[in-house]
Amino acid sequence: MQLKDIKDLVRPDLGAVDAVIRVRLKSSVGLVDQIAEHIITGGGKRLRPLIVLLAARTCGYGGSSHIDAAAFIEFIHTATLLHDDVVDSSSRRRGRLTANAIYGNQASVLVGDFVYSRAFQMMAAIGSQRVMEIMSEATNVIAEGEVLQLMNANDPETTQQRYLEVIYRKTAKLFESGCEVAAVLAGASPSLQRTLADYGKHLGTAYQLIDDLLDYRSDPEELGKNLGDDLAEGKPTLPLIHALRQSGNEDDRQRIRRAIEQGGLDEMGPILATIESTGALEYTRRLAQDEADQALTALNALPESPYKKGLAALARFAVERSS
Repeated sequence: MQLKDIKDLVRPDLGAVDAVIRVRLKSSVGLVDQIAEHIITGGGKRLRPLIVLLAARTCGYGGSSHIDAAAFIEFIHTATLLHDDVVDSSSRRRGRLTANAIYGNQASVLVGDFVYSRAFQMMAAIGSQRVMEIMSEATNVIAEGEVLQLMNANDPETTQQRYLEVIYRKTAKLFESGCEVAAVLAGASPSLQRTLADYGKHLGTAYQLIDDLLDYRSDPEELGKNLGDDLAEGKPTLPLIHALRQSGNEDDRQRIRRAIEQGGLDEMGPILATIESTGALEYTRRLAQDEADQALTALNALPESPYKKGLAALARFAVERSS
């Protein structure tokens, strides 16, 4: 099942989410509206809203609050991207210029705050205390993840455990929370809520592991960013961490350490060779596959339905994708 086929399972819901996103990002402040339009037209896979919609339908939900939930999950994600691009001094995302590259850092940060606050307005309107609890915790965890990543940047002593903590907080937590919110809205049992949250956590971890792998093996036009962006920013992601740990050549290790400490792509070729020779990409892929398998195992507790099949297909897509 391809991503398009998965989306077809909830195509009307996705259309409703896009309509809500467009309406709720409107602002009477001109600059906010311009940057919001830039975000909307930027597209993206809409993977997080898709997971919310599928999870709600898997639980038999027949209402409409999952549409707003899917939209505010995407808003939280969008706000973090706006802030991330400023922190990372990024100029390209999804194959085009970032908002900060066009409108400046100050505007991007402030509009990111606007998107965050709009998300919380939408959460409050749903009227569920439990949804507010899940999402307020999630945004706090995500913020801590941003700080942890900042602490890891340019630090060659970053361990695999520290790296995994960052990707749980920065990426997997929002997947986890989206699934849990969907189950809460559907009135699912506490055990089913936890099961879907576990699915989201493992799916999000697998997705980010592959994202970090693709930074060293991708077409930048497909991935939407430049090959080696993480290396250029001095981010010690798992392929680098593993290569540094496994290389038996001191020169290669020092080269990786310098790249992490200083950033830049001056020694990209030799570093890619070390990543290949140490099996770092294969190691990263194995970990991602293990996470995807755990996501699939979590789904065993759910009743059979086309939506459950869609969630299973997403777990496979997370590790098989090339962009």
